[in-house]
Parts: sequence; structure tokens; C-alpha cells
Amino acid sequence: MPVLQFFDQERPLFVHPLRPGRTVIGRSDECDIALPSEDISRIHCAIDHRADGWWLTDRSRHGTLLNGSPVQRCSLQPGSEIGIGPYRARFAEDRQSRNAGATTLQPVAPAVHEDLIEVDGDGVACCAAEISFSSGPLQGQTRRLAQARTRVGGPGSDLVLDASLPSDAFVIRVARGRVMIEPGRAAVFLAGHRVRETTPAWPGEELLIGDHTALIAAHTANDHREDLSEFGDMVGKSSAMRRLFGVLARVAAHDHPVLLTGESGSGKELAARAIHDAGCRGDAAFVAVNCAAVADGLFESELFGHEKGAFTGAVARQDGAFQQADGGTLFLDEVAELKLDAQAKLLRALNSGEVRRVGAAKVEYPDVRIVAATHRNLAQMVDAGLFRADLLFRLAVLTVRIPPLRDRRDDIPLLVHTLLQRQHPHAKITDEGIRALQAYDWPGNVRELRNVLTRAFVMGGPSLSVSSLEFNPWAFEGAMATPATTAPDPERDALSAALLRNGGNRTRAARELGMPRSSLLYKLQRLGIG
Repeated sequence: MPVLQFFDQERPLFVHPLRPGRTVIGRSDECDIALPSEDISRIHCAIDHRADGWWLTDRSRHGTLLNGSPVQRCSLQPGSEIGIGPYRARFAEDRQSRNAGATTLQPVAPAVHEDLIEVDGDGVACCAAEISFSSGPLQGQTRRLAQARTRVGGPGSDLVLDASLPSDAFVIRVARGRVMIEPGRAAVFLAGHRVRETTPAWPGEELLIGDHTALIAAHTANDHREDLSEFGDMVGKSSAMRRLFGVLARVAAHDHPVLLTGESGSGKELAARAIHDAGCRGDAAFVAVNCAAVADGLFESELFGHEKGAFTGAVARQDGAFQQADGGTLFLDEVAELKLDAQAKLLRALNSGEVRRVGAAKVEYPDVRIVAATHRNLAQMVDAGLFRADLLFRLAVLTVRIPPLRDRRDDIPLLVHTLLQRQHPHAKITDEGIRALQAYDWPGNVRELRNVLTRAFVMGGPSLSVSSLEFNPWAFEGAMATPATTAPDPERDALSAALLRNGGNRTRAARELGMPRSSLLYKLQRLGIG
């Protein structure tokens, strides 16, 4: 993992691991790395990870140096030294960074036998198949199907009915909340007709095999996940965070799109990366795109790639974020900042699965999981005509809110200990300093906490006390936008409109909205839509 090694003259300060995407450096606590000096601009420079390497861009009125010379934009190579005010940072490939904290993962096997329908602060609503026996030796019993494919029959099958049947009499398959019957080596009848090919089982249809009669249906229930003390690089001991970690671990086991909401600096990218690492795509690429940093004219090239000669400056064929993330996860940070025309192009790619490079005739079908994040209220943006309702439904199949730091002050001592151990392992903080940190409202959340600790360490050395802590509430312009997912009225209107456009056909409406049919049925029932 590339790192930036920071120095004050010749005095080593700290090491900052560089994540894919954009890292912003400046004086403001809104930056990823905040450095104290009047010779540093609020937003001083940015380091971007692109397909062709790492790039430095100057954004300051003071100037940024690379190897002693002023630069506007240039690529970084191992050993490059960046001058930022009175400090310098060395870019290095450091795969064994001594200050990089260990990542704790909670791997979960893919749970494709169930559908996650909605997520709330306490757990998840999930849809799984159940088989209930109405006659025969198992009359009155109900079994939940805990696999994507369940072999039913005699001894040796996943669900044993009786010894007179072969082990593979038939198969029950569950895909995206839909129950299907696959024929096997015994005669099985569904709604009075013999099953000779894979057949969907509709609610209320009776299944008959041998002496057994049963009903198979998708059952929706609220499932409260066991609390966890950590997830990925995220730590916390408050009840809200322990519940959140449990929900994130459950979400990681699925392949549905996820929308992370929460204030700036609350840890949405950490949550996205942990979802990727703990899921079945953890060995593949995690590609982060900051939608707010993509120039309007370059959106298609950044996401979908381009062919050589497609436009001025396209000197070679280049993959976009979708191709880079093939088999893995594409993280769309600040997705609310996309212009409407860019939203339409993204929606088309998500709906069809087709990606076409700029200047290409052939389409590609990269396999990616989408995780998006925003600090804005998307429901209000839909009402204002600034965000497409159909794109919101496509992204917000599973929505998880990351709570602000001021709502979980009990986590601050643990966060301080973890942050210091990862970046300033020799630093110590007094009890009075901890109490001062807990008394502050943290408009910039965990990012601001990290920057306050870094600034205190740079200015005062390894012993951190109340006098060395400098808070900068002025660095955050205006009140933080209240994050939200879909307000009841916009959600109700969008679902009703989709049903109307599709003549009341719920399967087609679900397909148009980009959600499983079971999710649509659950939402219609919750909102009282007939």
C-alpha cells in the first residue's frame, strides 16, 4: 500500500496510508490530512489514484513543490518528495507500514438463499423460503431453507423426507426471493402438474411428492443480527455502533447495491471497504470514485473507459472504473454530486449491465457490486428535481446510516486510542484531554478527530494534553446536511407511479425500480399500497 511519510525539516512526524480514490491535504479539518500552518491553504493539494498511477494536483495559493520545483499537476513515483508549506511528504510504496493498523474482518459466507429487503438501526428485514408440510409423516412441521439449492428426498439429501425416496428426488432453489422447483429422480407435482423443468412456485401452490404434501413460500421476517465490537477498520463500543457493525456484516454477505448515508467524515468509505473485504468479492478489486471530483466532460471516460483516439488526449485505450472493478466492488462516493445527465448514463449502465467505452462500438458486461455514499438528503433532492428517483431506488436497495460522532461520545476514548496507535504509536493523551474531546460536538466527525490528534502531535510532541488540542469549528461551512434515504412520500409516490406505468404488474415494476420483487412487496405492504 502506498504511503505518505511526513517530515518537519528532518524530524519524522507520521505515516499516512493512501487509499484508492482521492486524498485531500490542507489546513481545514474537512481535509483527509490536516496540517497546522499559515503557509498552508485550507485546501492545499490532492493526491488521486487513477488507472495510470498516482497524481498530485496543486489547489493552493501558496504553491506545492515536487522535488523542490513548483507544480500544478504531475505524477508521483516512489521517492517523490512533496513540499507542503513547512512540511515535506515522501511518497513511498510501503507494503509493511509500521503505523498501519491491522484490519479486523468478520467474514461472512454469501447468504444467497435469502433476500435482504430493508435495513434499519436494529437489524434487517429478510425474505427466506420455508416449506410447511400439510399431510404425510412430517405433517405440521415447517422447515426454513438455509441454502440457495436444497436437495429434497431420501437419506443423503439436504432435507430428508423418508427412506423410500432417492437422495435427489427434487431440488428447491431460491434466487432473489423467488422459489423455484427443479425436477429430480422422483415424480414431483406442483399445483397438480408434474414438474418436468425448473418451475416457479407461487404462494399457495401445493407441492406433492410420495406421501408428502407441502406448501413452499417466501417468508419475510425481521432478523436481529448479533452485535459486533468492530468491523473492518471501524471500532466502537456504543450500542449504536455494535448494532451497525452487525448489520454491515449481514449486508456484506449479499450482492445487492448498498447506499451509505451519513455526515461528512463519519466513516462511509471505511464502511464500504469493510463490506467489500468481508464479502465474497473480498479477493477482487475495490475501486473508489469520488463523484464530486469527476469533471463533467470526463464522466463517461472515468466510469466506462475510452478507446485510443476517442477524444483529444486519449493516446491509449484505458479502462474505466467499471472495468477496473470487474469481479469486485465499485464505490461511488458523493454520488449526489453527479449532474442529471451523468445520473442518466449511470442509471442506464446499472439497469442494463452494459458498459460501452467512449469511442467503442462493442459493449462489455463487467460484474461489479455497487456501494454508493452521500451526506446529502437524496429524498429532498428528488423533490427538488436534482436527483433521479429511479436512480435512487436502483442504488438504495439496502440503505445503512452511519451515525455522527456526537451521537456516540462513549466511542471517543476507544477511537482516540485506535487512531493514535495506528498513526502516532508513541503518543499518549491525558484523561483531561479525553474529557475535552468528549465535550466537543465534532461537526467533522471522525475525520476531524483524527486531524485534531495529528495537529496536536505535530505541534506538541507525543504528550497530548488539553492545551495542545486545537479545535477548528470554523473549518466547516454551514450546518451539516441531515442524511436521509427515501422519505415516505417520495417513496410512496415512486412506487405507485411504477405500478401505474406497468399496469399493476408488480414483477415488471420491481424490475423497473431495480429491486427484488420480494423487496417491492414488502415496501408496498409497509406503506399500505394496494
